[in-house]
Amino acid sequence: MPYYVYLLASRKHGTLYIGVTNDLVRRTYEHKEGLHPGFTARHGVTRLVYFEIFDDPVSAITREKQIKKWRRDYKLNIIERDNPNWDDLYDRLF
Repeated sequence: MPYYVYLLASRKHGTLYIGVTNDLVRRTYEHKEGLHPGFTARHGVTRLVYFEIFDDPVSAITREKQIKKWRRDYKLNIIERDNPNWDDLYDRLF
């Protein structure tokens, strides 16, 4: 079963959220629909702009923690390297 580390954004260069999940489609949908009250719902963070795939949960959680410690400009760089237009990648998951 794959595990994902993902970054959501409110808009280009907007508010960022980093998470980990074993079901990227479901979890992104939950963020988009505001199904769970919290940070992403309060700040309108719904655009899937980056994700990485891992084979096990330990690796994914380790990577999530690593990225969360990075400065904001490092996070922006990994998004812009792979997704320079900050497209919402959610529709590409199907």
